[in-house]
Amino acid sequence: MHVTLEYAREQHAQWLAAQAAVATGQAYTIGRRSLTRASLRDILRMIQYWEDVIDELTSAASPRVRRAVPRDV
Repeated sequence: MHVTLEYAREQHAQWLAAQAAVATGQAYTIGRRSLTRASLRDILRMIQYWEDVIDELTSAASPRVRRAVPRDV
């Protein structure tokens, strides 16, 4: 699967939202139903992963400047 910069940014935003949700409560119960969110460690790992992907895609998109010194051989 080819990951686009847009997709990577969307994923990053979703993991940031997950971090905010965990900050308000790791688990809760309503009646007989309960919800336990992903661990904060896993969420932070995924945030870092998507930040790395975004950095890689951003640097790949920008042109690289190379400097050459002509030599008379």
